[in-house]
Amino acid sequence: MTAAGKTLEIRTSPHILSGHSVDVIMFNVVLALLPVTGFAVYAFGMSALLVLGVAVASCLLTEWGICRFGGGASTLGDWSVAITGLLYGLTLPPGLPLWMVAVGGVVAVGLGKALFGGLGFNPFNPALVGRAFLQAAFPVAMTSWMPAFSAARFSQVDASTLALPLSRPVYDGVTSATPLALWKFDRQVTEVGDMALGFIGGSTGETSALLILVGGVYLVSRNMMNWRIPAGIFAAVVALSGALHALDAQSYASPGFMLFSGGLMLGAVFMATDMVGSPMTSAGCLVYGALIGVLVVVIRTWGGMPEGVMYAILLGNAVTPHMDRWLQPVPYGVTPREEPR
Repeated sequence: MTAAGKTLEIRTSPHILSGHSVDVIMFNVVLALLPVTGFAVYAFGMSALLVLGVAVASCLLTEWGICRFGGGASTLGDWSVAITGLLYGLTLPPGLPLWMVAVGGVVAVGLGKALFGGLGFNPFNPALVGRAFLQAAFPVAMTSWMPAFSAARFSQVDASTLALPLSRPVYDGVTSATPLALWKFDRQVTEVGDMALGFIGGSTGETSALLILVGGVYLVSRNMMNWRIPAGIFAAVVALSGALHALDAQSYASPGFMLFSGGLMLGAVFMATDMVGSPMTSAGCLVYGALIGVLVVVIRTWGGMPEGVMYAILLGNAVTPHMDRWLQPVPYGVTPREEPR
């Protein structure tokens, strides 16, 4: 319909758009990840840079190959697979052999994303699917850690990083246990300040929790992240670990330690908030976050492994469809006890 040179469009909702397309949101997520990525390279040097580079490259090449030989349009320009590669790399040990990194990248995109239909259809976070595969296939390599801030980290690459395929990696220096492993097996406490600032060993993304939070605040301020998910995770972790610590401080870690140790910050801010694998309702996001937080504490406390963030988020992804069904808001004009026709 035209009148006085103007066009009236009649279409279905939503009628008010934010102006944020998929590629704009994904690009901003990449920007939010740059501080923690830069600090990871600063902490672990050339080995971490190579691991992150191969992680991103393997994910990009896998996505390109699937689009190219599958006859579909290229999706590299929406930045989603770049985020998958970057997050996947941040979950890996900085001394992991590069051929293992490449294999996990193929699994992350090929099985974790493309197998389910691509962006918007994957039920699980693809980066965590790749990491879970490596954890099952190469458990020793995935739990071998190189020390942070070594003097020669920018002048040489760790021998394990360049290990040949199917060979046993050899580590140059004495590997250091993560704060979670030190607590679980030796009851040795790491200073919360060191964990918050990133002066510890671990995965490349287990560096500065404060920089991760800065990235999260940036995305929340741009309305590109649902704050309810990390808030639910943090609240559940503090409540459950605080109650356990109050009962027996010698056997259970403090809430501060639980919050800043391991991959909790990275997982809560950048992985659990994946728009595809998280609930759509506000109540669902809070319950989803609380579930992940409880599972993290339970796995860390009573599980056989010191870390549980990866499994907690994947289990949260699995129940997301049920939360969307169970926690739907009441339609306008319908009483809570009345079913809409």
